[in-house]
Amino acid sequence: MENNLKYDTKFYKKMITIAIPVMIQNLISSSLNMVDTIMIGRLGANEIAAVGLANQFYFIFSLVIFGVNSGCSIFTAQFWGKKDKENVRKVLGICLVLGCASGLIFNIFASFTPNFVMKFFTNDLKVIELGGNYLRIVGFSYIITAISYAFSFSCRGIGEAKLPMITSAIALACNTVLNAFLIFGIGSFPKLGIEGAAIATLIARIVEMALVIIITYKRKNAIAGKVSEFLSFSKEFFKTVIKTISPVVVNEILWSIGMTIYAVIYAYISTDAVATYQIANTVQNIFIVAGFGLANACSVMLGNEIGRGNEEKAQIYGMKFIKITFIIGCITGALLFISSNIIVSMYKVSPNIIHDAKVILKIFAFITPFRMLTSVIIVGILRSGGDIKRSFIIEMSGIWIIGVPLAIIGSMVLKLPIYIVVALVFIQEFVKVVFGYKRFKSKLWISNLVDNMK
Repeated sequence: MENNLKYDTKFYKKMITIAIPVMIQNLISSSLNMVDTIMIGRLGANEIAAVGLANQFYFIFSLVIFGVNSGCSIFTAQFWGKKDKENVRKVLGICLVLGCASGLIFNIFASFTPNFVMKFFTNDLKVIELGGNYLRIVGFSYIITAISYAFSFSCRGIGEAKLPMITSAIALACNTVLNAFLIFGIGSFPKLGIEGAAIATLIARIVEMALVIIITYKRKNAIAGKVSEFLSFSKEFFKTVIKTISPVVVNEILWSIGMTIYAVIYAYISTDAVATYQIANTVQNIFIVAGFGLANACSVMLGNEIGRGNEEKAQIYGMKFIKITFIIGCITGALLFISSNIIVSMYKVSPNIIHDAKVILKIFAFITPFRMLTSVIIVGILRSGGDIKRSFIIEMSGIWIIGVPLAIIGSMVLKLPIYIVVALVFIQEFVKVVFGYKRFKSKLWISNLVDNMK
């Protein structure tokens, strides 16, 4: 009994150490994004739709680098389980190379052909013009974001989750303050509208990158290596990492394309529908931050144990995370349902948008436990064990066999309102949880990837 108590205490202590900073970081991010959306919403429905659709392009980019870093974090966690600092730095180097290359490509499109990019999301000329102006500026932040992502994910992989939380909080606060001054022209600042929001975002991301690098090297933690150490990986090492992370990157790209198609489908319904979903999605992101924190903690803790060769402990930890996630998901969903009316009423938009956003949030409330479970099972458990192909199949089947077809049928064939289309899309979450849990119980997801890597 005493050993079990020590075992549980150690588990919960480590979980809280990793999960809470990630939760706080995502809570701050989502809260300030909601404030940003409220600010931009005061400019009008066209402006909020333009920024929402323009950010779909950033969304695709962010998921590419999320895929790279999420895939690499499998190796980081397992190497750190062996306390292999040298290879942890090599993995960070691969993240930086791939992330910066991706950032450069997206930067070229966003900065030099922004209207061309916007035409993929809407045919509303006013929204295209406004969104193009926003993209032209914010595109320069993409490489900077890639560097921040690489260092932040590596910090979490070695259990240093507080640093990304602190730097992200400062940067996001900076973004919100600058938004207020540059969007509305407070004091001697010019009134720049959504271009002001883009400038604020660019400055905030520069601040975040600078902080995470400076603090990492000042503290001299495990990832604070020389450039030569980051680039010291061999061709075989690189190939092994790429072979594993490629399905993760493809998963995130296809997932982001699916989310983008949803945005296009909502735009097909109406510009108000886009604004409605943008508001509802921003609000519900605040309520699922616990899921992100738990998925990150799960990925690191299970990866560490697998790296040490403790496969049975990894299976036990996985079950603990599933139970904790479902309980927290139910509590969070109830809170969202209760508070949705009050939160949406803060937005100064048309009554129709307010009504539909409230309905969507109530739908989100019921889906929340399953969305959080999906995140923990796919990202936290299956990927941490190197079961990349199966997690890919489960994720993609949900989107492309269930979500996208139902969205097309609901909006374009049956002409249903936005909130019913959203409800149809989220049927996929139930299916992914069922198949993900079945794979977890089989124990076939566990694989030590770093045993013979040098």
